[in-house]
Amino acid sequence: MEDTTSLHKATSPDWSDSCSGTSLDQPIQAPIPVRPPLPSRKSSGTMIVPRDSDDVGPIELHLGSNDARAMSPRRTSEDIENLGKEAKEELQRHARALQDSLVMLFNRIEAVKEEHDKLDNHNKFLQKYIGDLMTTSKITASSSRAKK
Repeated sequence: MEDTTSLHKATSPDWSDSCSGTSLDQPIQAPIPVRPPLPSRKSSGTMIVPRDSDDVGPIELHLGSNDARAMSPRRTSEDIENLGKEAKEELQRHARALQDSLVMLFNRIEAVKEEHDKLDNHNKFLQKYIGDLMTTSKITASSSRAKK
């Protein structure tokens, strides 16, 4: 990158190394950038193949060991089938795990519900018992006052 003094030197005809004169009074102008030209490409054209041609179909490429295209991972149909089977098995394992956790949650909910019902029944029994005690205490209190 150029610094501002070299830009000023390139754009100002009055530049002097002594930095004196009227050249410092003029505004510094940066050069207008020029876009590099785009490289030209030849058209690939269309590939017209007659119907009777035997050359139709995929072309086998013989690539060297250092060619990047030879190093890219290519998968055969067997590899793709194996990957599909592995993905299906993994999904099945995941579905089974989710189903098991759902069953565990359901069992836990049922246990909590049973515990709630049990506690609710005990609560109702205690409320009835306390109510009965209050009633009997009122009866005994009123009968003892009446005797006095």
